[in-house]
This record gives sequence, C-alpha cells and structure tokens, in this order.
Amino acid sequence: MGPIDGKNCNPADNLKFPMKLFVQKIFLLVACAAPVLPAFAQQHARPALPHSKHKTIVIAHRGNHVNAPENTLASTREAIDCGADYVEVDLRTTKDGHLIALHDAKVDRTTNGAGKVADMTWQEVEELQVFNRNKKTHRIPEFKEILALCKGKINIYLDFKDADISETWKQIKATGMEHQVVVYLNKEEQYKKWKEVAPDMPLMTSLPKEVTNKEQLAAFLGQMHIQVVDNITNPELLKAAHELGLSVWLDVQSPTEGPASWSEALHKGVQGLQTDKPGELVSYIKGNVQ
Repeated sequence: MGPIDGKNCNPADNLKFPMKLFVQKIFLLVACAAPVLPAFAQQHARPALPHSKHKTIVIAHRGNHVNAPENTLASTREAIDCGADYVEVDLRTTKDGHLIALHDAKVDRTTNGAGKVADMTWQEVEELQVFNRNKKTHRIPEFKEILALCKGKINIYLDFKDADISETWKQIKATGMEHQVVVYLNKEEQYKKWKEVAPDMPLMTSLPKEVTNKEQLAAFLGQMHIQVVDNITNPELLKAAHELGLSVWLDVQSPTEGPASWSEALHKGVQGLQTDKPGELVSYIKGNVQ
C-alpha cells in the first residue's frame, strides 16, 4: 500500500507481494493439463466470509483515518461508529514479539519516533505518540486491543504485513474473533503458513496481472485457495470470478474519491469497496444499492 491517499491507482501494476514466480509455477503446472472444468467452484470448498451488514461491503481503510489517526483505537472506533462492515488493520511484530497495528515498516511517518518496528521493543513502541492534527495523544495499539474493540461490532480486514502467524491466530482465537477476520496475504510463504495454522481462515490477495482469463483464474485458485481479490476490473474476468465463487473488493480510496468513483465501481458488479470515506460510502450504498 502506498501513501495515505491510497494504493497505486492501478493495483494490477503494483501488486502487494511478488507473485510472478508463483504464477509462473502455476502456469507450468497447467500448461499441458486438460481444460479446466466448469464445475471448478463446486470442487473446492472455501471458508465462509464473515457476515456483513450491507449488501456491498464497506471497508474502512486503516480505520476511519480522516477523522482520527490511521491504525489507532480511535480510527477503529470511528469505523465502528460510521457503520462500516470492516476495518482494515495493518499488522507487524516488534523485536520482542508483540503484534501491533502499523502500516509502515518504520515509525517515522506516523509518530514522533524513528526506526524500524522490527528493531524496537514493545516498551519503546508503546512510548511513541502518533501524530494527530487534533493535538490529542494517540499511540500505536497492540493487535489484541483492536481485536477486543472490534469483537461483535465490526469485521477486520487484516493486511498481514510482517508478523508471526501462529501468535496472530492465537490472539484471534483468544478473543473469539475467528469468524470476524479476513487475512490479506502479502507474501507467498504466508499462504502456506496460514493454511497450516488456520485452514478455515478466509484469505485474500491481489490477483497477478498474468491471470487474464477464466482458465488461468481457475488454475490460480486451484493452487491458492483464496476467497477475495482486490484488483479485478475487466468485465470478463469479473464474470469468471463470480462463476468461480471468488469475491472482488476494489480499492476506491483516492484524492478524488466520491459518488462518481463509487458508482463506477459498483456498476462493475463487485462485492466490496475499501474507502477513505466509510461513513459517506455507507450512506451512499443505503440510498443507491438495492
């Protein structure tokens, strides 16, 4: 993910993790194989996605960070209060193994400190102040605090940056949030580990741009059993995704985000939108999506 104003305008050209080698492996496996069966979707049972309030899922990007600093308890509360279905949380691990919510690998951009999270202890991170134009003091929260705040109120879109998978799953279970989380994968090796540790956890990633048709999509899903992607906009591929039981949640956050961009995205027939304006998008969906 890029700066605070959102991801690259064309996520297919700026995938969140290096999938090219993985995709090449998949295409080598299927290059000489028989055609993909139309019944693919019925052949692969997938974990169910969390229940959502709205027909079109609203995801608050880094919390409702327009009203409160990103990835804080305050921005998470704002996401809950505005009625979003999910709050996006970026997850990292400190030097001594504490799971924290922070987008960047370094604390420099968002706090009064400097340095890599991976080189800092939780005690050092806990003392930092998160920048906030309202002058109120905020801090980087531990993941378990966000889990406790979200339980029964909002789902979590967990952008899994760089953290310990076993400990993450342990904390999710300890809070009783097993059915309120979708994990976004940033590295190929994360997929294997998540499948080992929590096989029923719904998973999400960006579809590699090399996947351009239904057969290639089915081959990809045959190797990587995910439930959601965030970067399909081609009508034919969107249709194929629907037929194969794959959800598409587009990123619509941008400096010009508003009703025009929401309408354009919704007319593509996607199932969810990640936004910098969750409250406004919730109102828009209630008035325009039947």
